[in-house]
Amino acid sequence: MTTTVQQIVYSRHPERWHALAAALGFVAPHPPEADWAEFDGGGVLAVHREIDDHPDATVDLHLLVDDLGAAQQALAGRDVTRTTLEGVGNMLLVRLASGLGISVSAGARATTGPMAVQPILFQEDLAEARGVLEELGLRADIVADRGGWVELHASGGGSVGVHEASEPAVGLGFLADGDLDALAARLRDAGFEASVVDEAYARTVRIAEPEAWINGVQTDLYGYHREA
Repeated sequence: MTTTVQQIVYSRHPERWHALAAALGFVAPHPPEADWAEFDGGGVLAVHREIDDHPDATVDLHLLVDDLGAAQQALAGRDVTRTTLEGVGNMLLVRLASGLGISVSAGARATTGPMAVQPILFQEDLAEARGVLEELGLRADIVADRGGWVELHASGGGSVGVHEASEPAVGLGFLADGDLDALAARLRDAGFEASVVDEAYARTVRIAEPEAWINGVQTDLYGYHREA
């Protein structure tokens, strides 16, 4: 199954996100609109104007697949609802035991680039989230030796992180391959407050407004391993 990760961020000021997407190196496949815009890199960054049940800074995880019927069959035994959304068509909503939802629709496409989306699922049961994502075509890559983290990549572009946490949530995330100092400088030149922070596992670019963080590709695997 070909799968593309689409990270949807809801914003009170979508035009600010449009500018940030361009500064990050994402490319719009068609002209952005105020209520909805898509930007391709590694995976797809979608910007939706905030709505009542999705206020500013809310994030959704959406997956684009090449065969929605096959995706539904792969999810047999899961809590899956098939619905229709205007402008999207048929769509699946997979509900995890934590209450988090992953939406799925047809339309997978090949995306690539040094900047990728990496939304993060925070919940206690990593095995459940990992199982659902693998059934939808993602492949586990970097895994913490003692549990608590797994990074899964999609063949069509983008990745998803699953992080152990007591409070379920979907977090905004990006993964950058390249010089993070140069990236932060480019962001500052574009009018964004950006700084580089050294984390225990990798370096991270922090953006103040809109609030976002961009992890560098992890090369130090101490305490982690790659799945075969």
